[in-house]
Amino acid sequence: MITLASDFGSPYPAAMRGVLACKTNTRLHDVAHDLPRQDVRGSAFWLRFVLPEFPPAVHLAVVDPGVGTDRDAVVVVAGDHVLVGPDNGLLLPAARALANDQESVRAHAARVTDPVSETFHGRDVFAPLTAAVHEDGVVALRESGRLAPTDPVDLRLPDATRDNGAWHGQVLVVDDFGNTVTNVPGAAIDGVDRAWVNGMSTPTVRTFAEVSPGERLVTVGSHGYVECDVNRGRGDEAFGVAAGDTVVLHPGR
Repeated sequence: MITLASDFGSPYPAAMRGVLACKTNTRLHDVAHDLPRQDVRGSAFWLRFVLPEFPPAVHLAVVDPGVGTDRDAVVVVAGDHVLVGPDNGLLLPAARALANDQESVRAHAARVTDPVSETFHGRDVFAPLTAAVHEDGVVALRESGRLAPTDPVDLRLPDATRDNGAWHGQVLVVDDFGNTVTNVPGAAIDGVDRAWVNGMSTPTVRTFAEVSPGERLVTVGSHGYVECDVNRGRGDEAFGVAAGDTVVLHPGR
């Protein structure tokens, strides 16, 4: 199959699907088109979280604040998967997760000539390239000169640090529920009943229902990181944080 992900909203993804439908005869599966807009790091986090759930596929992903600049289009082979998108680091966290190790990740820059538009490379560059990768394969495209090995722009999600028992991290993303996903590992709150988050004493729980509606909570999300949330409310508002903000977490105080 071919998967599609972007920050385009609607109706732009339909144009990409149209190009792919004309050039391939395979299943097209939309992952999401509401990735954090122009936020390469946040979008890379969601791709790393979601794409490993798929069987081998060609993954087209576009979050591209640099559209129209001299950044390359890149094709990344990651184990049995191939990812296609802009060379801005977006694909690398997911590629490493899909390949299970760095040695199996191989990147190729794509030769692109005269796109119809300099503002919609999702339709004019990445969709045709994805179709070619799916139909012809990376080896054939490399032999034809359309792909050449490259050292891609790397992006690594930041690690939280620990100092005198306190975890210093960042909010990686805020989801549509207002749940704030940090980069603090879930193990940080193992066996503790409460934690201080940016000076606020908060219960640590396994499920939202363990606190009353409207109450703050700290829990471990399905991605394995600490979240700062509210039962039936917005954690970003209750904790006063947004993507990229610093979080200091003191477990068990």
